[in-house]
Amino acid sequence: MTHSLLQGKRGIIFGALDQQSIAWKVAEKAHSEGARFVLTNAPIALRMGQIHELAERCGSTVIAADATVDADLEALFTQAVEFLGGPIDFVLHSIGMSPNVRKGKAYTDLNYEFYHKTLDISAMSFHRTMRAAMTTNSLSKGASILALSYIAAQRVFPDYNDMADAKALLESIARSFGYHLGKSHGVRVNTISQSPTRTTAGSGVKGFDDFLDYAERMSPLGNASAESCADYCVVMFSDLTRMVTMQNLFHDGGFSFTGVSQEVLQA
Repeated sequence: MTHSLLQGKRGIIFGALDQQSIAWKVAEKAHSEGARFVLTNAPIALRMGQIHELAERCGSTVIAADATVDADLEALFTQAVEFLGGPIDFVLHSIGMSPNVRKGKAYTDLNYEFYHKTLDISAMSFHRTMRAAMTTNSLSKGASILALSYIAAQRVFPDYNDMADAKALLESIARSFGYHLGKSHGVRVNTISQSPTRTTAGSGVKGFDDFLDYAERMSPLGNASAESCADYCVVMFSDLTRMVTMQNLFHDGGFSFTGVSQEVLQA
């Protein structure tokens, strides 16, 4: 069932790699709710994924942009406004990568060059994105900007490694930039802290399958799926949430506020 929640709205969606990606599900849902948008990812990711297939299905276009390069982001916003025929009403930041996780480095023995890359790609890119939007004057009044986060920003999950630090920085950036964009442009900025989700990136975390099962047993409603996260994102992009900003919104079936469950105790 659709409700035309995003009818006439224009957006940019970062990070749709393949059909497992939350950003992919968001694009499909936004399209069904009447939105028009541009899809973007880093050049190397465009070669690896299936984003062009998604663009064709949604009547969209793909613009390559490295989210750690300011000139790329400014060009992205300029081209998106031109393609869509007006200012941007919503942005989804779904970007995260840790070279330390990929290389199996322990948190207590991080490669600091990799660490910087983790923070730059996974968090600082969010700051760069919003600055580029401001610099190019590309946002509509009342626009909604979202980034995807995870509860490891608040609690220790040892194998999540330096990505936990990146998510904590990401959430702080949303609050700080959210204040300034709210005052100057009436724009809202939020993060969604999603359940562990079987994406191409998430599945690379050590012990992911065991933790997915644990979170399912801990959460009163079970783990939130990528599809339900897409529903939440659409609501946050819509005018129904026009007074919600600077928040980290848990979308995890109740996991974040459950101390222990009977299912875990009896396991």
